[in-house]
Amino acid sequence: MNILLCGCCGRMGRMVTELAAAQGETIICGVDVSPSPMPYPVHDCLTKVHEKFDVIIDFSSAQGLEGLLKFAEERHVPVLLAATGYTDGDLVRIQDSAKNIPIFKTGNLSLGVNLLQMLVEKAAKVLGDGFDVEIIERHHNQKKDAPSGTALMLAESVKKAGEKENVYGRHGMVGAREKSEIGIHAVRGGTIVGEHEVMFAGEDEIVTLSHSARSRKVFAAGALKAAAWLIGKPAGLYDMSDMLKGIV
Repeated sequence: MNILLCGCCGRMGRMVTELAAAQGETIICGVDVSPSPMPYPVHDCLTKVHEKFDVIIDFSSAQGLEGLLKFAEERHVPVLLAATGYTDGDLVRIQDSAKNIPIFKTGNLSLGVNLLQMLVEKAAKVLGDGFDVEIIERHHNQKKDAPSGTALMLAESVKKAGEKENVYGRHGMVGAREKSEIGIHAVRGGTIVGEHEVMFAGEDEIVTLSHSARSRKVFAAGALKAAAWLIGKPAGLYDMSDMLKGIV
C-alpha cells in the first residue's frame, strides 16, 4: 500500500517510517508542520500534497482534524486517526465524515491493549457494583493530553456493565467515594512509553488488570495493520474491535 503519513517527523511518525520500510510498505509522502529530512517527500501542509496514495495514517494532533477530514473526503481515501485529545465536537465531526469515507479510530493501536479492553469489560460485568474501579495511566513527560485516550477507552469498557461517571484525580476534601465513580489518574514522567492499570477494589480483595508498552513499535505495527485492513472498506467508523472480529 502507498501511505500518506501525517505527523511523519514526530516520534511515532519516525517509528512508522522505520517499520514500514522493514515490512516493504511504501510511505509515498509525509506531512508535518515542522518538516525535517525523511526518506520521502515531506510537505508542511496538506494542500501541497500532489502524490497518489491509498490511505492516510495520522499521528499529528487533534488540532488539524478538520483540515485532514476535508482533505480525505475530497480525495475519497480512508484515514486512520491515531492522534489523541479529541473534543466532543471533534468526535461528532468524525462521525459525520465517516458517512462519506472509511475512518479507523481507536484510543490505542496495540493488540494487547485492545485485549485488555475486552477483559476489563468482562471483569466489570462479573464483579459488578461491589467493586470500585480506578484507572491509572502513566506516560512520558512530553505527552500533552491527559488522561490518555486509552484510559478513556478503558473507562468506556467499564461503563458497558452499568452507568458510571468519570472522576479525574482527587484533591482536597472530596468526601467519601461514590459507587458510581470511575477514578482516572494521569502520571507523567521520564520516558514511560505507556502503562495502563485498571483496579477493581472490593471488600477484602483487589483484582488488577494492566498493560505495559515497552516500545512505540507496538503502536506502529498496529497502525500499519489497521491501515491495510481499512483499504477497500465502505464508508463508516471502525475501530480495533472490528478488525479483531473472528480473532478473539
